[in-house]
Amino acid sequence: MLAQQRQSAILELIRQRGGVRVSHLVSRFGVSDMTIRRDLEVLADRGLIDKVHGGATLAGPGSTEEPGFAAKSVRQQAEKRAIVERAAGLVEPGMAVALSAGTTTAALAARLAEVRELTVVTNSIPVADALYQNPRADQTVVLTGGIRTPSDALTGPVAEAAIAALNVDLLFLGVHGMSPRTGFTTPNLLEAAVNRRLIGSARRLVVLADHTKWETIGIATIAPLEEADVLITDAGLSPEARRQLGEQVGELTVVRAD
Repeated sequence: MLAQQRQSAILELIRQRGGVRVSHLVSRFGVSDMTIRRDLEVLADRGLIDKVHGGATLAGPGSTEEPGFAAKSVRQQAEKRAIVERAAGLVEPGMAVALSAGTTTAALAARLAEVRELTVVTNSIPVADALYQNPRADQTVVLTGGIRTPSDALTGPVAEAAIAALNVDLLFLGVHGMSPRTGFTTPNLLEAAVNRRLIGSARRLVVLADHTKWETIGIATIAPLEEADVLITDAGLSPEARRQLGEQVGELTVVRAD
């Protein structure tokens, strides 16, 4: 196989899987480690992939690029459903919980509409809408004010001041990306500030992130990985990513999508 053909095959494999390890490519194509690393260098120089320790991932968007809520809501739907089901099991009647902005947290909100005597604090318009569409007389929904972002989050000093006065049992935090170097990140500086306020208001932090968030990096760090009491993700996460996360978060929960 010619180098160009092999590089095209590698790129297609990365597109299908989201990422690959050098050792897997060496075995698959029957060439040396150095040859695969040269192939990855060529693809990285063309802006098609991102090189990471031990392998490569599909080139991601810029660290400040923020897809809208509608665009994100159709991604990894099966994985999000599995994550939501596990997250919902952590909520008990009578709790006060906070939900950050995000498509996974919005899906969780719809699930929490069944829980009695629940107080929900959120800076997310879709989260509040999900609960308003299935109202319960024994639930209280607190929606902060603030400046709206592309992900339908409310941010800025109004949102931060509202959150600062509150205390909740659990925070369910959706994130744009996660990595050992940068922690949990977002492409929006204003959302990062509000999310840090939410973390400060919560007794326990539960992060909801599917496998595609691994090694995706936004411009602003919300919190280091160690700050998560629980991280719920899906089985698409690689063994190496599981190892690294398992060493840093309080509890790593991996669910399998249907």
